Amino acid sequence: MRSPRRAATGNWNPDWESFARFDPVWTDKAVAMAMRPAISGALDAKTIELIRLALDASNTQLYAAGVRRHIRRALEAGATREQIIAVLQLASMQGLHSMCVAAPILVEQLETLERQKGASAKFKKKTRKDRK
Repeated sequence: MRSPRRAATGNWNPDWESFARFDPVWTDKAVAMAMRPAISGALDAKTIELIRLALDASNTQLYAAGVRRHIRRALEAGATREQIIAVLQLASMQGLHSMCVAAPILVEQLETLERQKGASAKFKKKTRKDRK
């Protein structure tokens, strides 16, 4: 069961087919909601394709078919190579947040380990002195 909206926009992920078979009404509504910004006229076609490119290229999506489709459509809508590269660079920054979160935790854990080793070394020194 393919959504009638697919013909209107060409934005159809084949992975949605199985869910559309289970609940075609809900799927059609979800597709309609996703299409609303594109058909409202609030944004031009190039901007919409650049935003969709950023979403599909993001580290939480990584949808290669969508990246390919939106690069092609962005170019067709007048986007430059530089604009597409800038969007991809911006999308890649989402992954930088994992380092911003993880690096301080690593520092914290290394410091905790060092304190534990230091405490353990002091305990070992005391026990050795007690044995003498």
